[in-house]
Amino acid sequence: PPGDTAGCTFCHTSPGERCSTCHQRHQFNPAVARKSEQCKTCHWGKDHRDWEAYDISIHGTVYQVNKWDPTQFDMSKKLADADYVGPTCQYCHMRGGHHNVQRLSTVYTSMGMSNADRGAPLWKEKRDTWVSVCDDCHSPRFARENLQAMDEACKDAGLKYTETFKVAENLMLDGMGEPMPKDLAPDWSGQHIWSLKIGAYHEGSKYGGKQGESGEFRMSNCSDIERVCFESVGYWMTYIFKGMAHGSWNDATYCDGSFGMDRWLVKAKAASEQARRFTALEKKAGINWVPSEFWRKGDYLDQLSGMKIVKEFPGKTIFDLCPEPGWLDTH
Repeated sequence: PPGDTAGCTFCHTSPGERCSTCHQRHQFNPAVARKSEQCKTCHWGKDHRDWEAYDISIHGTVYQVNKWDPTQFDMSKKLADADYVGPTCQYCHMRGGHHNVQRLSTVYTSMGMSNADRGAPLWKEKRDTWVSVCDDCHSPRFARENLQAMDEACKDAGLKYTETFKVAENLMLDGMGEPMPKDLAPDWSGQHIWSLKIGAYHEGSKYGGKQGESGEFRMSNCSDIERVCFESVGYWMTYIFKGMAHGSWNDATYCDGSFGMDRWLVKAKAASEQARRFTALEKKAGINWVPSEFWRKGDYLDQLSGMKIVKEFPGKTIFDLCPEPGWLDTH
C-alpha cells in the first residue's frame, strides 16, 4: 500500500536521478557530500545495515571522534587529495571521487544474500580492487586476511541459510505449511507461487509456477516459517556480511548476525516440528483443517497489484502484462 511504500520510493527513485541526493539541494556543497552522514539517509536499516556497521566499527569511531577537527578530516579537499586520519564511506566507496559506488563494493549478488562462491575467478578483479583501497592505510596482506575472514563468515551464514530454507521447503512439499501457497491471496505479481521459490532453484509445479519462475518474498500474509526464512537471510545474513565488510564484528556475531541466524534456524525447526505434530493429531482425530478466509483475502492486499491482475486479467501475471523488459522499473 502507498503508506507502506512511501519510504521505499523516497530512496529508490532518487539516487540515480538527482545529484542533490548526496549534495543537498539548498547547499550543493561538495564538502557536505564527502561526509559519511550523507550516506545515512538511505544506507541503514535491517536489510542494508551499512551505516550502523560503519558507525560502530573502529573506522566509524575514528571518524565520529575526529570529524570536527579539520586537521584530521579536511572536507574542503577533493577525495583524490584527501588525507584523512580514518576512512569515510566516500573515501572507500568513491575513491578518488569516482561516482560508481558499486565499483568498490564486495557485493557480488543480491546485497550479499546468496551462496556465491566469493573466491571464484569471476570476482578476482573486484577483490583486487577492494584490497587496493585498504592498502592506502594497511598492508595488502592485512586487507586480504580481512577479505578471507568475510568469505568464511558468509560461507557459514550460507550453510545456516540453506538449512533454514530446507526445513521450510520440506514442510511445504509435505503439504503441512500453514497456510499453503494455494490458500493465500496472490502475491503482488498476481501469482500463487511459494514465496521462497527463487528462480530456477526449485523445479516443478509442486512449488507453483513454471520452471524458472520466481516467487516473491512475502513479509505478510504468509506462514510464520516463511517469514522466519525471509528474516534469516534478509536481515541476519546481511548483518554478517555488512558487519564483516566494515570491521563491525559485533554486528556479525552477537548483535544479531550469526547469533540471529542461529536463533531463527531453531525457530524454523521448532515451527516445523509443531506443524508435523499438529498434522498427525488432526489426522488421528479426523479433523480436516481449512485455512481461514483472511488468508485468501490477505487483509489489506486487495490494495495491491496482484488482486487487480487476478480479477481483471485471469491467468496472467504482472510480468505477462509488461510491454517490454525493464518496464516495471520505470512504471
